[in-house]
This record gives sequence, C-alpha cells and structure tokens, in this order.
Amino acid sequence: MLYLIARLVLRPLFLVVFRPTITGRENVPATGPFIIASNHLSFIDSMVIPLMAPRRVGYLAKAEYFTGTGIGGWLARTLFTALGALPVERETHRAAQEALDTAMTVLRAGGGFGIYPEGTRSRDGRLARGKTGVAWLALTADCPVVPVAVSGTDRIQPIGASWPRPHRFSVTFGRPLTFPEHRGKAGNGKARREVTDTIMEAIAELSGQDKVGWGGAPSATA
Repeated sequence: MLYLIARLVLRPLFLVVFRPTITGRENVPATGPFIIASNHLSFIDSMVIPLMAPRRVGYLAKAEYFTGTGIGGWLARTLFTALGALPVERETHRAAQEALDTAMTVLRAGGGFGIYPEGTRSRDGRLARGKTGVAWLALTADCPVVPVAVSGTDRIQPIGASWPRPHRFSVTFGRPLTFPEHRGKAGNGKARREVTDTIMEAIAELSGQDKVGWGGAPSATA
C-alpha cells in the first residue's frame, strides 16, 4: 500500500519539479526477476530509479533509516519503506554477504533489485570499475541485468548536501543483458569479472562517463 501511495504521490511530484528525461522503460522485463545495475552520482539515485522504473525495484538502505525516533525517524522509515528499500546492517563483518542474501530473496521471489556495481557514489563524475557482486547475483539468480545510466542527480543533491534542489535529471534504461555462456559459474572468479566488465561497459556507453581505475582502459568518451 505504501508503495502505491509513493508512486501516486512522489512520481508526479518528481516529474513536475525535476522535469526528467526517461528513456528505455520498455527494456525492463515485464515479468520475472531482474537486476538494475546503475552508475551512482547521488543519494537521491535510490529514489529516482525506483520512481521512474515501470516495475518495483528494491534497494538496500542502512538499517538506521528504519530505526530512527521522533517525527524525523517516522518520515525516514515511511519513505524508505514506501520506496521498497531493504534494511541492511552495514557495519557487521558479514555485511556484504547479508546484502547479497537480501538481494537473492527479492530475486527468488520474482522481483527487481537495484545495485550500484561501483560500490559507492562517484565524487568526480567518472565511472569506477565495478565490483563483482552484481555478477554473482546475476549468475546465481540466472536473471537479466538492465544497465542504467543516471545523470543530473549530482546537481539535485551533491555529496554532503542535506536537501535536494530543483534540477533536471535523466534516467536511461538499456537493453537487458543475459550471460548464458556463464550459466552456473557464479563461483568462478574469471566469469564474474567478465560479466561485471560487460555490465560496466554497457553502463559507460549509456552514461558517456570517463572511466577510472579500469586498468588503463580508454575513457568512455574517447
């Protein structure tokens, strides 16, 4: 119910205030599990993508967002719950595996899960090489990965900013990627690296970002 309310209220609000350009929504599979793999420019990306996607997309969020007190805590908990955010403890030694387990729960139920393969927000606008968790998920769940590029969200809520400000943004959903040649190889490090690099190349092509930390690979705009 909260999710439907968020779609009915927040999505029109975002469309009016930020006047986004949304491309390729038809590329998100209509049924079955799928992964959204996106570049990451701003905290608000985890609101923008679920609101603009044609299907529900779950994202991980710090457990603290769900345990706050007072009016502020209630607002945060309500907002993140409405957007389909999934609480996860970030500071435990098993945090990474717990995050993957949470994602697999969503995918096994036939839902959509969003992930930022870079692992953190870009501070300079460049695209870092992806971590292989996205490949583990894709190969374990045997589901398509939709590469996504966001732009302009870093102008809405730059790193360190407490509140968003009006600015146009865009979200581009690319064609879904599948990896039948690597089926059953989630435990193979080379296969995970190849899948991850393919996903990141697709994101780079959509976003036009320069690459950083790709082992001397040419920039996306070269």
